[in-house]
Amino acid sequence: MKKFISLLIVVLLITSLALTGCSEKQSDLQKVRLIEVTHSIFYTPQYVAIEKGLFEKQGLSIELTNGGGADKCMAALVSGEADIAFMGPEASIYVYLQGRDDPAINFAQLTQRDGSFIVGREKDDNFTIDKLKGHTILGGRKGGVPLMTLEYVLKQNNLIPGVDVNVRTDVQFDMMAGAFASGEADYTTLFEPLASTFELQGNGYVLESVGRLAGYIPYTCYSALSSYIEKNPEIIQGFANALYEAMVWVQEHSAMEVAEVIAPQFPESDVEFLAQIVQTYRDLEAWNPDLVLGEEGYNRLVEIMKEAGEIEEGAPYSEIQTPEFAIKAKENYEK
Repeated sequence: MKKFISLLIVVLLITSLALTGCSEKQSDLQKVRLIEVTHSIFYTPQYVAIEKGLFEKQGLSIELTNGGGADKCMAALVSGEADIAFMGPEASIYVYLQGRDDPAINFAQLTQRDGSFIVGREKDDNFTIDKLKGHTILGGRKGGVPLMTLEYVLKQNNLIPGVDVNVRTDVQFDMMAGAFASGEADYTTLFEPLASTFELQGNGYVLESVGRLAGYIPYTCYSALSSYIEKNPEIIQGFANALYEAMVWVQEHSAMEVAEVIAPQFPESDVEFLAQIVQTYRDLEAWNPDLVLGEEGYNRLVEIMKEAGEIEEGAPYSEIQTPEFAIKAKENYEK
């Protein structure tokens, strides 16, 4: 009995030391409050970085929340409720043009295509964009990149929003799926996995990729306030390092391998389903491999915003973009 008690004490002591060590290791990590515009397979490299512990490798602990729209993400960033916001770079332009002393700076670009899909009520293997003429589509929040990109695509195909196509902007971004399922509008745009889930449930059919039609656009970026970057350059660099390593990993592994890694982020979807969507986004070249938001791409976004009537002039590239962390992340990875 004494031997058993002694052995039990030793086991408990070892367990206690292990838990203490784990706790100390966790406390050594710098917490980063990250808010994302929506939770989508479109952002696969981010979830790979989380699930493979690449942020922890850089000394960071990520607290992830879903903002449900770029406007809400920016509000959280400006109010101090988030350290880093993942959203369309248009939000940084709006904040800059408002004359804010502490602007939001984009330091890494994850996606380079629109990640949404046009979803209709009937299956149509021969769908073309001109079939939207005379119909209503839920387009998203006014001033947001999803809506502006959709309208850009319509105009490129000689369809005038409000004239040839009724593009509704009165339904909030995170409410569009529910509105469409309840019978509103003839078409909607949805991100994955929601678009394909709708199809599986018989609520609609995926007809076309907005990203394929629109081409290159700096679609979603990571932003932090200028003051935060100035005070925490090592956090921003570590964050960019983790993202870049995840991006390389995604490029070098199969869709199924990627799906297996991100599966915990989408517990309601099976791995085969996730792999199909990962491959879809890969085929679209949705992800920006070097994380750099270049000036040429930024200027294209500004032109789309001007065409949408949201701004008259853009913010100077150097005032709200900093490519140095993305460039350094690649250099660090290749060392």
